Amino acid sequence: MTRAFRRAVRALRAVRRLGPARLGGLIFGAAALLTAPRSQAAIPTGETVDGIHCDAAEGVALHIHPHLTILDHGKPVGIPDDVGRPLGGQCFYWLHTHTGDGIIHVESPAIREFTLGEFFAVWGQPLGPRDIAGAKPRRGDKVIVYVDGDRYTGDPRKIEFTQHLDIDILIGPPYRKPPPFTAWNGN
Repeated sequence: MTRAFRRAVRALRAVRRLGPARLGGLIFGAAALLTAPRSQAAIPTGETVDGIHCDAAEGVALHIHPHLTILDHGKPVGIPDDVGRPLGGQCFYWLHTHTGDGIIHVESPAIREFTLGEFFAVWGQPLGPRDIAGAKPRRGDKVIVYVDGDRYTGDPRKIEFTQHLDIDILIGPPYRKPPPFTAWNGN
């Protein structure tokens, strides 16, 4: 027997020992990983990202809440809850979410400017002309950005956060401007 054949036999025996339930779970998990949308950046796990730290408690020197909506051909792209709160990590990035409503919490121990590009870096998602958090414009599509209801033509990564700033990114068509976000719920 060749060494490769012996390894294959050992691997097959290991798979048989898993049993049908565990093997099904393993196959389901592998399929989920293989079919999950890919991002250009890895999701941070607590290391400093673009100068933004992950601290044990939320900062208090600067505390503001911008809002982000992403529409891919009219369909919402979800902004997950707990962006900026690493799995298994006991820390909060200065830019994070608590819920999936698009409200971004800027809670920093230092007063400084924060940008949409930095939030995407903490989220571990791309923000570029060909990929916005997994939404990819098709040939002939435009990416249109609104800030507080006004068309924004600059680099969206450079949009500076302020209290109750409303950012809409539309990958289209359609290009219908969403209504202003008003559900701040005390934020």
